[in-house]
Amino acid sequence: MSNRLQKHRKAERIGRLAEWFAAFALLLKGYRVIALRYKTRVGEIDLIARKGNLVAIVEVKARPTIREAVEAVTLSSRKRIDAAADLWLAKQRNYASLSIRYDIVAVCPWHWPVHFKDAF
Repeated sequence: MSNRLQKHRKAERIGRLAEWFAAFALLLKGYRVIALRYKTRVGEIDLIARKGNLVAIVEVKARPTIREAVEAVTLSSRKRIDAAADLWLAKQRNYASLSIRYDIVAVCPWHWPVHFKDAF
């Protein structure tokens, strides 16, 4: 197995673990996780969580520092996430009563996940 493939698989494993850790942290904050790794033709949403009529579209980033995690959510990734959220929202019967918010959860080694509400 090539070194490049090994690195890719390790990053994939870390990303999946970070998403589960972030989902658990949101559950403890009273959110209900309604989708994990929601895929659309325009992109993927890491987590979709709900608290009442509020829907949080969550991008999870695992990086060595919180700053690196937040900075990893680029303008192009924000546009992709927004487009995917529009597709998800269009499928909801009660879309008119929902409030949408875009959050980031930063997952760093040996720290509890940091939840940035209304991050973009």
